[in-house]
Amino acid sequence: MLMYNNMYRMIFNRRFERVDDPLFVELKRLNGERSRLAQSFEYNYGDFIPILWPFLRKYLELCQKVKDESLRLFNKHFVEEHKKLIRVNPPSHDEKCAIDHMLDAQKNGEITEDNVLYIVESINVAAIQTTLWSMEWGLAELVNKPDIQIKVRDELNTVLGKGVPLTEPDVPRLPFLHAVVKETMRLHMEIPLLVPHMNLHQAKLGGYDIPAESKILVNAWYLANNPEWWEKPEVFNPERFLGAEKIEANGNDFRFLPFGVGRRSCPGIILAIPIVSLVLGRLVQSFELLPPPGQSKVDITGKGGQFSLHIAKHSVVVCKPIT
Repeated sequence: MLMYNNMYRMIFNRRFERVDDPLFVELKRLNGERSRLAQSFEYNYGDFIPILWPFLRKYLELCQKVKDESLRLFNKHFVEEHKKLIRVNPPSHDEKCAIDHMLDAQKNGEITEDNVLYIVESINVAAIQTTLWSMEWGLAELVNKPDIQIKVRDELNTVLGKGVPLTEPDVPRLPFLHAVVKETMRLHMEIPLLVPHMNLHQAKLGGYDIPAESKILVNAWYLANNPEWWEKPEVFNPERFLGAEKIEANGNDFRFLPFGVGRRSCPGIILAIPIVSLVLGRLVQSFELLPPPGQSKVDITGKGGQFSLHIAKHSVVVCKPIT
């Protein structure tokens, strides 16, 4: 619910108050189904064996059904509802949320009504799930590495003062916390092959001919875990990001591309890193994070799909308040 409320306040200036809110439940269901379809090798084998595409009619019909349901839900419960609100009480410039700016662009003829719906639906799918997976991986690593957890807490207490809540403007002043977030994204890259790209024209790269309209997948996980470039890449070690080399998540170094690079890189970087930093930092400030009772560690076995990597089995983490 935390991620949904973060995103929906920014997009629609709305939030959910209860986990059993019927609209929240339906959103989670549709997002879960879309995520399952996008990740599944079982259903999406035609992407890897093109000759089998003609046999994917049932899969494609299911994808279309989920997409149509999502677009109808966003149009009815969010876009149209917001239009009614702003007709009665138009927001000032400073009060506008993301959907207001999209509707302004539509009114000016820059985008269409369909564009508005697709932008909203794309943000909903892309921003929530991947950021949530990063939080889960980071939390699991902090539970399993109490020495790193203590270093994060010590940095927070030293820079901010004990008991002073972490806020977004504080994040750039906390290099070790930032290194923990980057190391989480390096070792547990949520989209290991990034988002598929396509070249419009035939090209030559590294001596290879790339036919026009080829699906291009970049193995960013391997770049971030290649033992030739990283010392003990299988070890969770945030200190590797505190050396003389300033390796950032924005693509300044091709060894670390969790958001891609260039014009087609993921714009979610400006939200994901601050949100993950805030959530992990606030948790470490307030609680000693411990593994489930009777266990020495959280199970961090990963589960991969066509494009994603996330924790296979969720655990109940013990949060012991810090006095």
